[in-house]
Amino acid sequence: MKKKILLLTDFSKTSLNAIMYALELYKTDRCDFFVLNVFKTTYNIIEDIIPPKSGEKGYDIPYQKSTDGLERIAKIIQFKEDENPYHSFQYITLNKPLLKGVLEIVEEKDIELVIMGTKGVTDSQTSVFGSCAVEIMEKVRNCPVLVVPNEAKQELPKEIVFPTDYKTQYKRKELTYLIDIVRKCNASLKILHATEEEKLEPNQEEHKKMLREYFDSIHHTFHTLSSATIATALKCFVESRDSDMIAFINRKHAFFGSVFSQPLVKKIGYKLKVPVLVLHDLKN
Repeated sequence: MKKKILLLTDFSKTSLNAIMYALELYKTDRCDFFVLNVFKTTYNIIEDIIPPKSGEKGYDIPYQKSTDGLERIAKIIQFKEDENPYHSFQYITLNKPLLKGVLEIVEEKDIELVIMGTKGVTDSQTSVFGSCAVEIMEKVRNCPVLVVPNEAKQELPKEIVFPTDYKTQYKRKELTYLIDIVRKCNASLKILHATEEEKLEPNQEEHKKMLREYFDSIHHTFHTLSSATIATALKCFVESRDSDMIAFINRKHAFFGSVFSQPLVKKIGYKLKVPVLVLHDLKN
């Protein structure tokens, strides 16, 4: 059965890098890739009562830029793929806000993974994640999202870090995509716990035991670092070991905000260099 993967592009170097990473990650998997670009019409909100439609300058010019951009991406992919028999591609241009377009395609095409760059052409150079990346990671919740920075190595990950506080009970289905990537890449999963406490609470011990059962079929090890915050521990762990990917479950936004919010990232001086796989709580 083919995987259905959505690749987002705004024709920036970062988004192209994310596409190349996706092709490498799934080079031996049967995949239907959907390459999406969204565009905005241009019009004078005072003079024009309604936005322009097809056949009007304010619509046709940005539409043509979008389709031309996708044609360029298609040529680059064709050169990279060299007729990879496992992959097929569809190119989609939509006149919609990015989030709305992504949600529509995810539903319509039954997408199981979204892959994008960390930031686009209009995002600030001082932030780790662009505003669009943050929105997609937080609000596309019915499939995982993989966000790839420019600095990411164009090779299969060999070590993936899964930070946890053991305070939340995970479900096996929430971790399926993570387990699939670890297995297909023959990687090692590092479960990282940051704490200032010497011992785990009984419920934490139970949750750790469940994770051990869930990850029984893949190579995994448990690690503990003494740190006041998971963000600091994650920074030290990933940098010292030269890990290749971070994966976590975005549960009700709380964990996401504590680890990757811009003020905290700026404070600890953490510049993201590895892809981040965002999984989701099935309850949300």
